Amino acid sequence: MDDHLLGWLRTLDEARLARVLSNRPDAIAAPWPRRLDTLAQRLGNGFAVMEAMRALPLPCLEIAQACLVLGDRTPPERLAGFLDAPVAVVTPWLDVLYDHALAWPDDDGRIHLAEAVSRWWAAPLGLGEPLAHYLNSWTVSNDTLRALARNLGLPPHGNKRRTIAKVTEVLSHGVRLAALLRNAPEGTERLLADFAWDGPVRDVDGGRFVMLGTPEKWAADHGLLYRPRWEIAEMPREVALSVRGPGYHPPFSPEPPEVATIPVDPEEVDHLMTLAAPHVVERCAALLDNTAKTPLPLLKTGGVGVREVRRVARETGCDEDETRLLLEICAVARLLAWDEKSGGMVPTERFDRWRLDEGSARLRVLLSAWWRMERSSLRKVEGKYLTVLGDDQSGAAVARVRRAVLGVLSHLPSGTAFADRGSLVRNAHWHAPLLDQALLTDCAVAALEEARLLGLLANDALTDLGRALAGLSAHAGDENDDTVPLVEHDPALVEASTRALASVRRSALFGPDLTAVVTGPPSSELAELLDRVAERESRGAASVWRFTTESVRGALDYGYDADELLAELSEVGQIPQPLEYLVRDVARRHGEVTVTTVACIVQASDPALLAEIAAHRRLSRLGLRLLAPTVLVSSAPAERTLAALRENGYAPVPIADTGEIAIRRTRTVGPDDPQNGKLILLPGGQVAELETPFHDGAYVLTEPLPDPHEHARRLLESQEGVEQNGRTWAIIGRNATRLPTAQQSLLGFVVDRGVRAGITLTDGITATISHGELRGGTLDAWCEEAGDYLEFPLSEIVEVRGAY
Repeated sequence: MDDHLLGWLRTLDEARLARVLSNRPDAIAAPWPRRLDTLAQRLGNGFAVMEAMRALPLPCLEIAQACLVLGDRTPPERLAGFLDAPVAVVTPWLDVLYDHALAWPDDDGRIHLAEAVSRWWAAPLGLGEPLAHYLNSWTVSNDTLRALARNLGLPPHGNKRRTIAKVTEVLSHGVRLAALLRNAPEGTERLLADFAWDGPVRDVDGGRFVMLGTPEKWAADHGLLYRPRWEIAEMPREVALSVRGPGYHPPFSPEPPEVATIPVDPEEVDHLMTLAAPHVVERCAALLDNTAKTPLPLLKTGGVGVREVRRVARETGCDEDETRLLLEICAVARLLAWDEKSGGMVPTERFDRWRLDEGSARLRVLLSAWWRMERSSLRKVEGKYLTVLGDDQSGAAVARVRRAVLGVLSHLPSGTAFADRGSLVRNAHWHAPLLDQALLTDCAVAALEEARLLGLLANDALTDLGRALAGLSAHAGDENDDTVPLVEHDPALVEASTRALASVRRSALFGPDLTAVVTGPPSSELAELLDRVAERESRGAASVWRFTTESVRGALDYGYDADELLAELSEVGQIPQPLEYLVRDVARRHGEVTVTTVACIVQASDPALLAEIAAHRRLSRLGLRLLAPTVLVSSAPAERTLAALRENGYAPVPIADTGEIAIRRTRTVGPDDPQNGKLILLPGGQVAELETPFHDGAYVLTEPLPDPHEHARRLLESQEGVEQNGRTWAIIGRNATRLPTAQQSLLGFVVDRGVRAGITLTDGITATISHGELRGGTLDAWCEEAGDYLEFPLSEIVEVRGAY
C-alpha cells in the first residue's frame, strides 16, 4: 500500500472520493472495503491499475509517461513546460488521472504517480533508466567511477554519492555535453543520435567498445553508453534528453483527431434499422432450428468447418457472413452448445426460453452477446476468415476494439456518418491508445460490418440501437459470464430495441398464384410459420414465399394436419381457394406409406412362448406387438426390454446388429459423472461442463453496481481504530472457547489476512466468511450468503473450516 495515496484519500471530501470510486468500481466490489487503508490497497493493486489505464485517452498516458521521465514529485508547471503546453490545458487531463487514483497531488501540489503505472512502460518516451541506475550498479566499481569523473573533467575525489551527482549534472546539461563532444571521434554524434531517438537499447558490435579510437569506446568511457551484455548497449535517460536538445518536447495531443463526416438522412438510417433488427432475430431462430434438426459437427482442430457454415447458410437462406456471425453470437449467448450425445452443436434449454420471449428481449440477448464477444467473426487474416468458433489469440482485445469504434461513432451528431475509415481509426486510437494499432486497424473493418448486419450501423452512421449499446461499455461483462449482463436490461436499450421491432409485420397477403407476400420485415413467428410451409423466393423490403407440393408435405411431416395448418395460416391472412385445395390434396395423399419406429425386436423359435410374452400383463408397459408368429416388436429400448423380461422370469440375451450374441459389462454412471452434466462449447473451441446457473429456469441476474456516493460517505465516517493484528490471537483465544487451537488459528487468518473460511454457530447456522474484524467479543466479517458484513459472537462459533 502506498502511504502517500492513503494520505491523499484522507484529504478528499465526499464528492471527490465518490468521483474516484465511480471511475474505479473494482475498488468497491464485494466484499467492499470498510476503511480507507483497505481502499488504498485495492486502488494500488497492479492488475487493477492496468485495467483502469485501458479506459484512459491518449493525453492521460502522454502525461503519465512525461511524469515518469521527469521523476517523482514533479510540479505541474514543470510538466506543462516539458510538454510545451499551457498549464490550463494540462490540468484537466491531470484531474482525470487524479479521479482514477493513478496519480495524486501532495501537499505542495506536486504530482505523485502510482507505482504500478511505471510497470506499463519499460522505456517511457523511448528513454532508458536514469543515470543513477547505472552508476549505482554493482558492475561499476569506485575505480571505474573515479575514471569516469576524470574523463569528464571532474575531481576524482569525494564520496560516491557526490561524484554521481556531479557526473549526472554534466551529462544532463546540453551545453556541457556539446562541449564534450567537440573532442569525440568522428561518428560519435551520429552514434549517440541513433541511441537517443531509436533507443534506448540497441544491438552493437561488442568488439568496438574495446578498440581504441572508436566512437563506441569513447562514449562508454565518458558515461554516455553502458553495456549490460557484450552485444547490447543502453543510453541513460539524462544523456538521451541532452542529445535530443532543449527544443525537444514529447508528444501531447489534448484534442482528438477529427473524424471526417458526411450528412445522412436520419429517417433512412432509422428505416434501415427497423429492417435489419427483425431480420437478425428471424435468421437466428432459423439457424438454431436448423441445428436442432442437424447437429453442427466440429473439426478435430476445433471450430466449425467452412463446408458446414456454407451448408447452414444455404439451408437457412442466410448470407455466409451472417451465418458466421450468428453462430458465434449464439455460442456466447449460450443458445448453442456442444452436445456429446448428438456429436455436434445443438440448441440449449435457454433457446427454448429465448424463443418464447418477445422479439425485443431476444434481440437484446444477441446484442449483449456480441458486445462482450472476444472474437471477430468477419476479420480476415492474410485474406482468409478465421475458423468459426476456433481459436483467436486476440481475445479480449477484440471486444475492446469493438467498443472503441462504436464509442467514437456515438460521439458524432445524429444524422452524421463517418466519411473516412482512417480518420475513424485514428480517433478510436486516441480514445483507447493501449489497443494494438495493427489489431485496431484490422478489426475495425470487421466490427463495422458486424454492426451493420445487426442493425447498429446504417449508411455508416450509428442507429438509435447502436447509440444505446455504445453507452454500455462499462457494463458489457465478460464473454464467459454465466450471469445475465446488465446490458440486456438497460432501459435505453430496451426502448431502442422495442422501437426497432415495432414495424414488424405479423400478417401476410396470400395470392391465388400460391404465394405469400409480407410487405415489410416479418416477425420471427410469421417467418418461422411461412418457412415451414412454403419456400422463400425473395427477401428485402418485401419478402415472398411460394407454396409447393413439397413444401406443404414438409409441414405435414413436421406434425401438422390439414386443418391445423390451414387454421394457423388463416390467423395471419385470408387463405385463397387454390391454397386450400393444395393443402387438402397433399394431406389426402400424405400417409399412404407408413414407417413404424421400433425400439427393439424380440425373437423366439417357439410361437407359443412369444404369444405368452405378448399377453403378459406385467409386460404391457413395453408396448409389445406381434408382427409374425416368431417376431415381437417393443416400443421400449433394448436394455429396458431385457430388464423387464428378466424381472418376470424369462432369460433373454441381447443380439448385436451383426446377429451375434452381445453380452458385455456396463459401466455404472453416477450422479457426478460428466455425461450427466450439460456440456457446452466455450468460444475458442473448448468444451467444458456447465455448472447450470439457473434458478427456476431463468439465468441468475448480475448484482447491481455499488453506489459510489454511499460508499464514499461510509468510508469517511468509518473509524480507524479496530482491535486487530497484534491482539487478534489473544482476543480469539479468550472468547472463542468452543474452538480447538487449530481452528482458532484459522479464524485469526480470517481477521489478519482476509482468507475465506466456513463457520458453524451453536444453532446450526453455517456461513462462509472473509475479511473479518474484531469488535470486542464479536467477529464482524463479510458473509457471502448474505452479501454483507455481519457480526458473529466468537463464543457461539463451534467450528471453523477452510473454504477454497
